[in-house]
Amino acid sequence: MLDFIYYPVSWILWFWHRAFSLVPGLGKDSGIAWALAVVFLVFTLRVLLYKPFVKQVRTTKQMQELQPQIKELQKKYKNDRQKMATEMQKLQKDHGFNPLMGCLPILAQVPVFLGLFHVLRSFNRTGHGFGQLGMSIEQNANTPNYVFNAADVQSFLSARLFGAPISSFITIPDTELRAFAIDGLGLPNKVSIAVVAIPLMIIAGLATHFNARASVARQTPEAAANPQAAMMNKLALWVFPLGVLVGGPFLPIAILLYWVSNNIWTYGQQHLVFGKMEREEEAKKLAKIEQRAQNAPKPGAKPVNTRKKSPADAVDEVVDAVDQVDAAPSTNGTGKTTNKAAGQRRPGGQKRPGGNRGRANQKRRR
Repeated sequence: MLDFIYYPVSWILWFWHRAFSLVPGLGKDSGIAWALAVVFLVFTLRVLLYKPFVKQVRTTKQMQELQPQIKELQKKYKNDRQKMATEMQKLQKDHGFNPLMGCLPILAQVPVFLGLFHVLRSFNRTGHGFGQLGMSIEQNANTPNYVFNAADVQSFLSARLFGAPISSFITIPDTELRAFAIDGLGLPNKVSIAVVAIPLMIIAGLATHFNARASVARQTPEAAANPQAAMMNKLALWVFPLGVLVGGPFLPIAILLYWVSNNIWTYGQQHLVFGKMEREEEAKKLAKIEQRAQNAPKPGAKPVNTRKKSPADAVDEVVDAVDQVDAAPSTNGTGKTTNKAAGQRRPGGQKRPGGNRGRANQKRRR
């Protein structure tokens, strides 16, 4: 039913196993080659999800920046759910905010995790539990597993990682454990399985905790104060890592390898992406400071009035200029200074106003 997931996962795992089988000193039946194939399956997926991860980080940051406005809308429309939903959608649209981008990388990893779990489990179909086929040891070793032929299945069953089969787990039943005793190999020891699985469980739990801790440390105080965010933070910091430790004995070693490598990639990618975003923010701040410095007047320079002049201002300036000319001393060719502003008569006997022209316009403008 989910072959559209199982086959792509099988092809990627098959490719990396073939690649690492060519490395001198490893070989096709090497447990390290199979383990590296699982690790690079994770890395392949994460490379494909790099851009969605960056969008997820930006979406999360944007959501934190919008928290004050979201709280205002929730407070304003607390009695009108429909109106609040409409305003929330409008706010998200205005800011280009898409909540689904925050979940896409996680949702994309879920089917890969389930697909890898199923493909790894399908190398050993001797069990009788849920999803098992109850095959005999010989029948299981000679039955292909998706893109893996019978020789690949036998190579996988005979591979050992420090003495433990890569798809075995601590609580594996003895009936299923016998499937790994092929090609003259003895029955795997559960102690050797625990020696490999327990350190991986601890590393996976610690990696999950520190990833969550790094993510929580980058949250704004407003976002961290949100009750839902606070609950999710507690789950990510303590419950999920504890879940890895509790569920570890029931998970194959290859799945624990998947978990560890996925968390290691996430930890490094977070530092890379967040560091890049911090440099972008710093560059924007420097650009704004430089723009302000360019627009500021030089020391000692008179600020330029950029306000547009009205027609009344233009008339007042002309009238003031005429008044200044009239008020200037003149000798009229007699050598005696006369003052036209002191009540000189115009032709026709009219007196010129004494320098107060334009004041009415100025008062009206004010």
